[in-house]
Amino acid sequence: MLKSLYSRHNEIFLELLRSNRESSKLRQADLAGRLGHVQATVSKVEIGVRRLDVIELRAWLIALDVDFVAFMDELDQRLRAHPVPDARLGAGLRQDARRFGPHVSRRRRG
Repeated sequence: MLKSLYSRHNEIFLELLRSNRESSKLRQADLAGRLGHVQATVSKVEIGVRRLDVIELRAWLIALDVDFVAFMDELDQRLRAHPVPDARLGAGLRQDARRFGPHVSRRRRG
């Protein structure tokens, strides 16, 4: 599957992340201080050099006083407005859905 790092969807995610920081009237250094990081870390995330896992994203949003679920809903709406243009990425997503089901879950049965 093609990596999403340079995809339009990742750009949309980063734009939303950055706009939430700016709406909170915080500089990168301010957010970094709240997170216990240096300003360069915030910059690297916002330009797509460093990725956030979901736990880091949650901490990031808490530091911005942004509701995680509301953020994800907004992100989902924006992503749906921009279908995946790269057939390889779309095929990979479809393949994952077939393999793991529509709600990619690895719950144990039994």
